[in-house]
Amino acid sequence: MEKSSAQPANKFDMVKKSVHDFLHEKNYFTYGFEMIEKYAKVKREYVFYGLIGGLILYLMIGYGAGLVVNLLGFVYPAYMSCKAIDSEEKDDDTQWLTYWVVYAAFGICEYFTDIILSWVPFYFLLKCIFLVWCMLPMANNGSILIYNKLIKPFVKKHEKTFEKVIDETTHLVKDAGQSALGAVRDAAGNVTLQDMQKLNEMKEALLSEKPEKQD
Repeated sequence: MEKSSAQPANKFDMVKKSVHDFLHEKNYFTYGFEMIEKYAKVKREYVFYGLIGGLILYLMIGYGAGLVVNLLGFVYPAYMSCKAIDSEEKDDDTQWLTYWVVYAAFGICEYFTDIILSWVPFYFLLKCIFLVWCMLPMANNGSILIYNKLIKPFVKKHEKTFEKVIDETTHLVKDAGQSALGAVRDAAGNVTLQDMQKLNEMKEALLSEKPEKQD
C-alpha cells in the first residue's frame, strides 16, 4: 500500500494524508479509483473530491437524501469497526466505540427533534458534515470531543442513578419472566389434560357409533 511519508503540518494536511492513504489501500472500493486513474489519467484524489462535491449537491436537492446520509454514517464506520476488532491495537477500538456512542445519542436526539429539524434548510447536508466530522481519522475528531465534553460528564454525574435503574429493571424483567414461564407451564398442563379428556370422549363416541349405510 502506497502511503505518504511526509508528516502533516496541520489538521488539513492530516486529512489530506488520510484520504491519500485510504485511496491507496488495496480493496474493492479503491480498485475503482485505481482504474479511473489509470485509464482517465486523472489522480484518484481528484476523482474522490469530485464525488464528494457531487454528493454535497445531491444532499442539497436530491431525493432520498436521508437514506444516503444514514448509509454514510453507518457503512464506513461499521467497516472500520470490523477492521478494528481484528486488529491488535486498542486505540482504533476506542475510537470507533466512541463514535457509536455519539451516533446513538445523536439518533435519540434526532428522533425527538425530527419535526423541528425537518424545517432546517439543507439539514441532511449538515448532518452528513457532522457525521464526517465525528468519524475523521484524527485524535480529536467530533465524536471524541462530544463524548469527553458532554456524554462522559453526564454519565459520570448520573452513574449511580443509571446503575440503580438498570438493576431494578433487570430484577423486574427477571421476576416477570419467571412468573410468565410458570403461568405458561400451568396453562399448558391444564390444557393438555383437558384436551386428552376431550379426545378420549370423542374416541369413545366415534367407536360407539356405527356408520350409516348408503342407498
